[in-house]
Amino acid sequence: MTNLWSSNTPWNFWLCQPDLPIELWQETVQRASPCLGLTTQPQDMEDLLTMVLGEGQFGEDHWCLSPSRKLYYTVKPVLPRAVISLLKKANRRIVQGQSLLGWPEEPRYACFLWEVMRQAARLSGRKTIEHRSLWPASQRFALVLTHDVEAARGQAYIRQVADLEESLGFRSSFNFVPEGYKVDFGLIEELRQRGFEIGVHGLKHSAWLYRSQAVFTQQASKINAYMEALGAVGFRSPLTCRNPLWMQELNIEYDSSFFDTDPYEPIPGGTMSLWPFSLGRFVELPYTLVQDCTLALVLGQETPRLWLEKVEFIEQYHGMALLNSHPDYLRSPAILKIYEDFLRAMKGKQNYWHALPHDVARWWRKRLQPDLYPDLPPVGLEQIDPDEKQIVS
Repeated sequence: MTNLWSSNTPWNFWLCQPDLPIELWQETVQRASPCLGLTTQPQDMEDLLTMVLGEGQFGEDHWCLSPSRKLYYTVKPVLPRAVISLLKKANRRIVQGQSLLGWPEEPRYACFLWEVMRQAARLSGRKTIEHRSLWPASQRFALVLTHDVEAARGQAYIRQVADLEESLGFRSSFNFVPEGYKVDFGLIEELRQRGFEIGVHGLKHSAWLYRSQAVFTQQASKINAYMEALGAVGFRSPLTCRNPLWMQELNIEYDSSFFDTDPYEPIPGGTMSLWPFSLGRFVELPYTLVQDCTLALVLGQETPRLWLEKVEFIEQYHGMALLNSHPDYLRSPAILKIYEDFLRAMKGKQNYWHALPHDVARWWRKRLQPDLYPDLPPVGLEQIDPDEKQIVS
């Protein structure tokens, strides 16, 4: 497979000013790689990135649905929602303890990047190292809100969700399924004028987008046409089914079909990354907070505690807290209450950059090539004390 992750080296992540010799970076990676806890020792930097960001540690057939999941998604359209909920709860008991990754927090890739810098400081004889800012104005972390609109009932509830967010000073993206229901173009234009973003969530809300590469290629051309018609630049696959190589056929600026860690998805696993990263032609924005349906319906949570605890963890490593929720589920007063409590808690924090996903993707590109994006906020410099995991503006 073409290496789609090769540009995400630790030196391209930190972007030290001035840069350190490549030989020093290579030595730091060798010293830091045990932090990843991989079962197979990477042969080189590209192999390491493929195993982590590319989820190669989960095997060659990772992107294929298991036979049991194929059966489930074949019969799911005729199952009552109550039965689906029971099956999801039963699946929770099966997947617990089987994942190779930690959950809800997976710290190893973050620890690896910090250990790289610790070793770089040691080998270069510096206590602190200056690097390009991770976020605008040296904010400690980023907050991104996204929604997948799975069905017509979800589309009918979008205004209520948007009103709640707007009343608290937030904006989000809404990802529509163009052939899943009759898309309300008037609503889309209204959302855009109110400062929200529009994205695309597959072609139909089905796991079969990835049935074969030929099927994907055929549907990708339709998805690209809908992207243009909707004025969208972002994408998320239905059910987070995904294949990074096939997805290069999509004309998108960013994708958000991957996650740092999630054992409950149809294709479980994760990239271990708390930050955006380059995935071939586009920027990947992995979601890093458990989805609302999993939080409430599978885990039985009644408060945003897990979300807020994960945000605290993400803040420690100056990462990106990206949440995917669904107007289809937010129709439930109990789930909406969880979401509202989360937003109110986040409103009380003052140390993060809240942005739409397309702004985050463009910012991440600008970090690599700041001269190409003069209209975006300037990229400053920060100092990091690797031993303290502390970035000082």
